[in-house]
Amino acid sequence: MSDAPPDRLSNDPRSPFYQPELLERGIGIRFNGTERNNVEEYCISEGWVRVQAGRSLDRRGMPMTMKVKGSVEAWFLDAAGEAETPAD
Repeated sequence: MSDAPPDRLSNDPRSPFYQPELLERGIGIRFNGTERNNVEEYCISEGWVRVQAGRSLDRRGMPMTMKVKGSVEAWFLDAAGEAETPAD
């Protein structure tokens, strides 16, 4: 596996961007300079993340999400679960 995460990744198994082998490694996300741990999906090139919108659910029982635009950085977490932050 490469050291760079993909441009777009989702944790929803119904999505075409779902890759469980990469999610098992752990992904760190920094959105607008703040590390986030509630990101459902991200796209680095388009500059957005999808986060859960409160506690509401859709008609299929899945969490409602909203797309928020801004600067996105992603990196893999190490085996111990601690972040290997990208070099700034």
